[in-house]
Amino acid sequence: MARLTREEIQKQQDFNDEILPHLDAIYNFALKLTGNENDAEDLVQDTIVKAFRFFSSYEKGTNAKGWLFRIMKNSYINSYRKSARQPPSVDYDEIEPYYETIRSEQSNTTDLESNMYGEMMGDNISAALSKLPEDFRTVVLLCDVEGFSYEEVSNMMDVPIGTIRSRLHRGRGLLKVELAEYASKYGFN
Repeated sequence: MARLTREEIQKQQDFNDEILPHLDAIYNFALKLTGNENDAEDLVQDTIVKAFRFFSSYEKGTNAKGWLFRIMKNSYINSYRKSARQPPSVDYDEIEPYYETIRSEQSNTTDLESNMYGEMMGDNISAALSKLPEDFRTVVLLCDVEGFSYEEVSNMMDVPIGTIRSRLHRGRGLLKVELAEYASKYGFN
């Protein structure tokens, strides 16, 4: 087994100090982007691998969280584009034994998590967020949920600040419409 050089050990230490404190934040963002725990974990893993691979391009002491969010956003967009080009596939041999029993039984298709948390405020907001177009959802999540400034989001998404403001305004407007019934139900006007 090869021994690590001093430079490699220092790189690992710097990476751990700068990047690892932001794991919870990037996982939460990945979960909001993907809407699925497994996909979120895969996205975080992909982000961390890319961050380590390109850590030499990171300027130590700068906005590590913003740098990670940008890597994650780009990875998510690339994987989304790749999956959008491929038609969904199912291995029929794998599902054939279950097909007849599933077809003949009355199956309950409700989601346990939705049943457990359906009435909680966060889930209503999460559901409303998931209905937003991706560009608006990303900006709302980064600005309103994660607390990034317009300039930071602009840099992460590589679009002008005016576009960020416009998307944020439109995204908030769509959320307002989507959450109007919920707000009136709980006495918010």
